[in-house]
Amino acid sequence: MRRHVDFLALLYLAWGAIFIIVAVAGFALAAGAWAIAGQVGPLRPRSDLAAGITALTLSGLAALALLWGALHVWVGSWLRRYRPGARLGALALAIVNLVLLPFGTALGAYACWALLTEDGRRLFEPAPAAGPPYPPASTART
Repeated sequence: MRRHVDFLALLYLAWGAIFIIVAVAGFALAAGAWAIAGQVGPLRPRSDLAAGITALTLSGLAALALLWGALHVWVGSWLRRYRPGARLGALALAIVNLVLLPFGTALGAYACWALLTEDGRRLFEPAPAAGPPYPPASTART
């Protein structure tokens, strides 16, 4: 199961990188719309209100994509280190990913399968504390 969780961590990192690239493109498009909205001069377009609304919308969507991508990169890096909180974070993101057809659905289903099995759960449990190498004094023979 370790192999599946390692692969899932790579998928989360890739999915996050894709969303970060989409966010950068969205911010670039928003900058273009802001440029159109702020244009002055004799050839000024009459669609400055529409360009401003478009710029705001694109900026908001790009910010959401950046946040979503950063969350996936963060959880993916924690999955690679088998941190206990990474399993719950990955499952929370997987539930939302299920509605992002088709790739998010596949990623969410794979994450649920890999992290909800008994072997997958055990990978994220903290290691048991090592006890003393000798029996406690109350049970020692005299």
